Amino acid sequence: MLNDESGRQAGIARLISDLRTAKVELLSAQCAADRLRQQYSVADIVSFGEPQALKGAIASAAALSRFFATIDEQMKKAERQT
Repeated sequence: MLNDESGRQAGIARLISDLRTAKVELLSAQCAADRLRQQYSVADIVSFGEPQALKGAIASAAALSRFFATIDEQMKKAERQT
């Protein structure tokens, strides 16, 4: 049981560390998107941006949105149950 508990605690610590790292990386991505938004019009981005790069960025943003929306739903559900 001690090994299971210590493994569980290590897993939780790793998860917390990974969440903190993801938070910083997501903030960096948000800042990069804000810079684009402030410097260029949507029309210019569409006209002059590389379509594959834009499609990749859009797909990544959509996947992140779905992932965090699922987490948000679960958090709200857990809050309602307490």
